[in-house]
Amino acid sequence: MLKIWSMKQKQQQDEAAATGGAKKKKVTAAQLRVQKDLSELSLGSTMKTNFPNPDDILNFTLTIEPDEGMYKGGRFIFDFKINQNFPHDPPKVKCTQKIYHPNIDLEGNVCLNILREDWKPVLNLNAVIVGLQFLFLEPNASDPLNKDAAEDLKANREGFKRNVRLSLGGGNVGKQTFDRVLK
Repeated sequence: MLKIWSMKQKQQQDEAAATGGAKKKKVTAAQLRVQKDLSELSLGSTMKTNFPNPDDILNFTLTIEPDEGMYKGGRFIFDFKINQNFPHDPPKVKCTQKIYHPNIDLEGNVCLNILREDWKPVLNLNAVIVGLQFLFLEPNASDPLNKDAAEDLKANREGFKRNVRLSLGGGNVGKQTFDRVLK
């Protein structure tokens, strides 16, 4: 605890010196934790983060561009919203495109157990990002948000693959038109 306090004190002194002694906003526990998680991220070449407001690290996007699997060649952007109760509450994560996936519904909600019932404060943002990446490698038909895509995957894997390719190009699957996400 002493080490964290002295680090926080040092950070405040540095900020005061940088702003000529002007008071800066207090850094919250959630911001400190997110800062730590972000500093420990190990993003591969297929992923990148973007901070629309550099002063707000609690709201950012993650772009995933799978280089293997059924979703290869797509570009998927996820919106991360982290509340002040993080890490006790999981981040809210939503896909910004309409995609054909058993674990992502048509509104962009993501079905990932660690974002819901299996979230624990010891988990970090890297665990969430690895989980999202895994959804593109191994879609899970047994815990679906998009029941049509899940049934398609269970009943006919090759047909599902065709529908994924069609949807990635902005085509129609059933009565749904999907966003073109191919790079």
